[in-house]
Amino acid sequence: MKKILLLSDTHSYLDEQMLKYVKQCDEVWHAGDIGSLEVVDEIKKLKPLRAVYGNIDNYLIKAEYPLDLKFNIEKISVWMTHIGGYPNHYDIRIRKEIQRNPPTLFISGHSHILKVMFDKKLNTLHLNPGAIGKHGFHKVRTMLRFQIDQDKISNLEIIEFKRN
Repeated sequence: MKKILLLSDTHSYLDEQMLKYVKQCDEVWHAGDIGSLEVVDEIKKLKPLRAVYGNIDNYLIKAEYPLDLKFNIEKISVWMTHIGGYPNHYDIRIRKEIQRNPPTLFISGHSHILKVMFDKKLNTLHLNPGAIGKHGFHKVRTMLRFQIDQDKISNLEIIEFKRN
């Protein structure tokens, strides 16, 4: 069993409240718009990190992290990308591939809007953790926490912080 913390759109922001949740998980997944390598370096000091770059990320972040990350964990296939859309509105860049080879779990960021949706057509769970950084239009900073045990995703929790 793995405890996952999913976040996105840090935009160079990381604080002790966020790190408290990092310490409680087995892995951290970052769905892009990291902002600075210092953010991911701090996370990697505490826990294993899987990440993709986003549209605001510079060449240093793009050199270290991919646009798309596809992997298996336990018995779950995962596809994480920053700009991916959501069920019935997938981004044109990924639309054909996700229909041909749908993952069990599809993760994107970018919108700054937390979404948890099940795509019945593809039998895929879509997660967008919203934005945990302070840059953007969102009023509440959000992350997601969940567990993966074999082929089950469970105990999904929304973690919210005031924007300040």
